[in-house]
Amino acid sequence: MAEVINMPRLSDTMEEGTLAKWFKKVGDTVKEGEILAEIETDKATMEFESFYDGVLLYIGIDEGSTAPVDSIIAIIGSKGENISEIVNNDTPVGKEEPAPVAKEEPAPIVKEEPAPVAKEQLKPVSIINISNDRILISPLAKKLADEKGIDISAITGSGDNGRIIKRDIDSFKPSNYSQFSQPRPHLKESSYETQNSTMRKAIAKRLVDSKFSAPHYYLNIELEMDNIISFRKQFIQTQNIKISFNDIIAKAVSLSLAKHPKVNSRWYDDKIIFNEHVHLGVAVAVDDGLIVPVVKFSNSKDLPQINTEIKDFAERAKNKKLSPSEIEGSTFTISNLGMFGIESFTSIINQPNSAILSIGAIVQKPIVKNNEVVVGNTMKLTLACDHRTVDGATGSLFLKTLKEYIENPVSILI
Repeated sequence: MAEVINMPRLSDTMEEGTLAKWFKKVGDTVKEGEILAEIETDKATMEFESFYDGVLLYIGIDEGSTAPVDSIIAIIGSKGENISEIVNNDTPVGKEEPAPVAKEEPAPIVKEEPAPVAKEQLKPVSIINISNDRILISPLAKKLADEKGIDISAITGSGDNGRIIKRDIDSFKPSNYSQFSQPRPHLKESSYETQNSTMRKAIAKRLVDSKFSAPHYYLNIELEMDNIISFRKQFIQTQNIKISFNDIIAKAVSLSLAKHPKVNSRWYDDKIIFNEHVHLGVAVAVDDGLIVPVVKFSNSKDLPQINTEIKDFAERAKNKKLSPSEIEGSTFTISNLGMFGIESFTSIINQPNSAILSIGAIVQKPIVKNNEVVVGNTMKLTLACDHRTVDGATGSLFLKTLKEYIENPVSILI
């Protein structure tokens, strides 16, 4: 009996997924536990295993195409099995025309179905069009290239055997394209566009929901950083572990949150949950936008542990190799743009968190110490709070505790 494979829900916020790569083709034998495909969600790219044994009879979505959760992406069954009824009840996604599985053996004769219709339905799904110059390109990619006037001979395909697929067309830039080029009187205006990725669409939706549902307000403080600069230098020398300022701040934030659970909270329509544990989300920039891996129980971890986890998360986030459990469950989030030279900024709360901390760059400037003007190092922090859960005084007390930890970093080790 044929088994239908639907687009899985791989994260709590996932509404659709992009089929990044097929590891099997129509007609291949599939065993339970084998990797069937690679699926890109709003947060990561994950391998998808088959739950059944059999033959891959049907592929309902091309590489690079997107389908809603629970839509049919494949069918596995017995060789020669008639699946036309299943296919006809579902509209294939990312196809230019419906295309059920090709039969390696003649299909059983079904009297109630007209022969011409059955013949049309038995067209192979994974057709590869080969142009006169032998360029491998999918039907959907060929259509998009024609619409955009793109010369496919200038494109390097990323699909199987170098096949050009939809994402290659979407990401193609002409060799003479420059984002810095300025319009000139004798040149025509031109523009360049790409399709929104699953991640980019999810980011847009979540941020709009957060900004217009949570009443944001902002608290700003400026810290002296001379002590933390000395602390980091001594820690690296004595422990031989190259921790970053972000690691130290992450630890200080975690300890402060443990003392102020009202900031480490979640809002629901009928209740507020105050978390005594700290699951710290750390915003990481990736090609498609932003992803927030979570350091679980960060208040109980030491600096080397936090350093190792954050580095590992950052590397795997850029390759979209984080698992759903590693990007869910945060109770508070930090976002650091200091490495880009940004001195101060505000962030949108990563719901269902009640607050997010924006971390700016360390800046050297004149400051007053002991009634004298000296050269010192400072850093600005901005706390964005959801006023439904965090009042101004609550947020201020949290920042006061955080300031004490950062300006006296030895207390972090106690």
